[in-house]
Amino acid sequence: MARMAARRALSAVPVLLAVTFGVFAVAALSPFDPVKAYAGQAGLTASQAHLDELRANLGADRPLVGRWWDWLTSALTGDLGTSTVMRQPVADVIAERVGWSVLLAATAFTLAVTAGTLLGVLAARRPGGLMDRLTAAAAYVLEAAPPFWLGLLAVWVCSVSLGVLPSGGLTDAGADTVTAGQVARHLVLPALVLGVSQLPWFFLYVRQGVADALAEDPVRGARARGIAERTVLFGHALRAGMLPTLTLIGSRVPELITGALLVETVFSWPGVAAATVQAATSVDFPLLAALTVLATVAVLVGNLLSDLLYGLADPRVGFDG
Repeated sequence: MARMAARRALSAVPVLLAVTFGVFAVAALSPFDPVKAYAGQAGLTASQAHLDELRANLGADRPLVGRWWDWLTSALTGDLGTSTVMRQPVADVIAERVGWSVLLAATAFTLAVTAGTLLGVLAARRPGGLMDRLTAAAAYVLEAAPPFWLGLLAVWVCSVSLGVLPSGGLTDAGADTVTAGQVARHLVLPALVLGVSQLPWFFLYVRQGVADALAEDPVRGARARGIAERTVLFGHALRAGMLPTLTLIGSRVPELITGALLVETVFSWPGVAAATVQAATSVDFPLLAALTVLATVAVLVGNLLSDLLYGLADPRVGFDG
């Protein structure tokens, strides 16, 4: 397991180098001027000489490869540069926000896996039954629904119409301190929306995997011996049916990040995804580069985690790949 993790870490190096260079290459080809974005309203009336001086101070006049190499060597020492839109070090911006994003993503992912697994088992118990048809139809509908649309619908129903949950933010309006109770209330809607957007995939995988396992001879034999249905479902069929689902964890990380970006924007959640939107719209390339690397690392870790879980769940699979 350690050898495979080490090999994956080494193979991740060229991937991260290519991703960071790609960010700077796209920035160089972008029609947006980071200097004018940094200057804001003052850039509209500033002279070309002042803009050129500011461009030199920011290093925006340097060649693409030079700017990328300077950023890369500084990043290796822990200096990720300064955010031009937030006027503070990029490392501080990420440190302030990454915890809230992890909280939202972890809650939503736990909800998606737990609810998707339970509904998948119940649906696979009687293929073609009422439960199977209803849950499958709902899963296909949710699979096609964009997260931002689900978010707006949740705000309209739960906040505007019923008024039972806050529509956004981290705390109540006018609150001086952040309390766990306020965060929990404000977390419900975004976590629910993000979790529901990921739930159909786990449901469909578990449903198919458990249905196939129930048709296999060992499980049919367990039923014939009079073993309790709950033991057959969760002790035998689910164990076999969950193996393909474990590979889904890594592949859902990019979708989770994309969904979090939309959900955090809809609910004004102060996470990393919201900062990504600000960085992209404000042409904040130092912040955008760091956030892109962070997202790439999350995807690579998710793929590694799914492989490790699959190897631990199935002893027939080794860790030599």
